Amino acid sequence: MRDFGQLNTLGSLILPHIAFSLPFAVWMLRGFVKAVPEALEEAAYIDGASRSRFLWQILFPLVFPGLVATSVFSFISTWNDFLFAKSFIISDTSQSTLPMALLVFFKPEENDWGGIMAASTVMTVPVLVFFVLVQRRLVSGLGGAVKD
Repeated sequence: MRDFGQLNTLGSLILPHIAFSLPFAVWMLRGFVKAVPEALEEAAYIDGASRSRFLWQILFPLVFPGLVATSVFSFISTWNDFLFAKSFIISDTSQSTLPMALLVFFKPEENDWGGIMAASTVMTVPVLVFFVLVQRRLVSGLGGAVKD
């Protein structure tokens, strides 16, 4: 990031988070896609569905709960990240993330535990809002997709 002149910018956090979230997302989504029975794909082709129609109208709705679960895990891990932010945003306090802003409450002589707890509680609000918005999409199930 130093060689690209991206230190002390929020843009310097995008590439590392993508690099760490993408393998996890692929690994997690692989399980959801693998759970879709091949018989469902064969039945769609027999009924005249094209490959793109199968992907968008059959596979995507079945895998959507996996996409939501993956997005929740990726969002939470990125939101709570401290290590990358501390590594790439060194001196510009106006670009600090919320986990880095908690350092204000840590003093050499005594920590402000009330401030730490209040700031930590406020930090969880966006995560809770995001989770409430997507919670109904987390319910998955393939029951009834293929008749035996």
